[in-house]
Amino acid sequence: MNREPLIMVCTCEMAGRVRGKGFPAVDLPSRMRRGVGWVPTNTMISAFGPIYATPFGTGGDLILVPDAAAEVNVDFGDGGATEHFFLGDIRELDGTAWACCPRDFLRRGLAALKAETGLELVSAFEHEFVYTGVEDAPGAAYSLDAYRRQGVFGEALIAALRAAGTEPDSFMAEYGARQFEVVVDPALGVAAADRAVIVREMARAVAQRMGHRAIFSPILEPTGTGNGVHIHFSFRDAEGRPVMHDPAGPQGLSAVAAKFVGGVMHHLPALCAITAPSTVSYIRMRPNRWAPTHATLASQDRGASLRVCPVLPGGDVAKQFNVEYRCADAAASPYLALGALVWAGVDGIRQNRALPAGDGPPLPASLAAALDALEATREAAEWFGAAHLQAYLMHKTGELTSLAGLDEHEQCDRYAATY
Repeated sequence: MNREPLIMVCTCEMAGRVRGKGFPAVDLPSRMRRGVGWVPTNTMISAFGPIYATPFGTGGDLILVPDAAAEVNVDFGDGGATEHFFLGDIRELDGTAWACCPRDFLRRGLAALKAETGLELVSAFEHEFVYTGVEDAPGAAYSLDAYRRQGVFGEALIAALRAAGTEPDSFMAEYGARQFEVVVDPALGVAAADRAVIVREMARAVAQRMGHRAIFSPILEPTGTGNGVHIHFSFRDAEGRPVMHDPAGPQGLSAVAAKFVGGVMHHLPALCAITAPSTVSYIRMRPNRWAPTHATLASQDRGASLRVCPVLPGGDVAKQFNVEYRCADAAASPYLALGALVWAGVDGIRQNRALPAGDGPPLPASLAAALDALEATREAAEWFGAAHLQAYLMHKTGELTSLAGLDEHEQCDRYAATY
């Protein structure tokens, strides 16, 4: 059968799904300049498929432009189509950034951080997911047995991640039934969020080629174990030196890091609407589930919202030192999740926000409550811009409405089918 290679240029928007448009590979040089056609209302496609509401109507034209630094080209060697795609930016027809472009939301936050402090953000995403190609076995958490029974999936995933230009760090059997975790090395700026998208899509691609699924839904059944996404972050100065750590500072944080974390803590209820943006995210974040339930900062505590991570012996303490944000899952676009974290931290620096004394208030108990907190946060209009914030709130309100009347098991099933 004759075949002609195709390439897709993609974005990861409000629903946390990767969407885009394909074109013949021979057209790549011209597409790098002019992109592919895109439509404003595409950003309002829900996780479940329908567009429940849109502020954009049927009008408008945009372009989705590939980023040469965010190319994935992986041949799995099985005779199937190569996984060849670019992540890109949504732009107006004149080439300027569209107001609701998720990568630009993050890029603007990073620029604000650099303008305020001269610093750049280094970050990494840990992903937990369920692989359906292995049966559940009692007592298999973290076990060699669970690791063995996943067969070659892990090796194929690591090979795909390396071929995709990421730097794999670890792969392990996790605590939950059929649950695994994969981690890649940190990256600077927008590239870290690109890597998070790539990790999810490579896991899905490998699983699909093996006749199974990699499910990143926040939780698959109400009494089960959740799938979190943990975002590790630290800072580098203009010379590339780490500046997150001060042994004399609170929790070992430098002065600028303490203000940044103070801003994140201050805005946690609103951040949850962006980083934990599904109804089942709040089933995961309940007591006794190794997930945060209060706005807390703690050292080496996996129940905290922000965890000051341990430093391993024998290495550079300042280089290793980082903080982990634990109120996130894969229903969120990595660009929006990391961007919101950065914007909240920048606000902490601007407002000289101190770290709270002791545990903070409970986190929102539902997506509706988190969206109310986001809408009430005056600073969020600056972070997003009025049009983007309005669209986001409309998008998530529509998602909420679509689930009305469903019990928690049914909601879990809906999200498991799409993530």
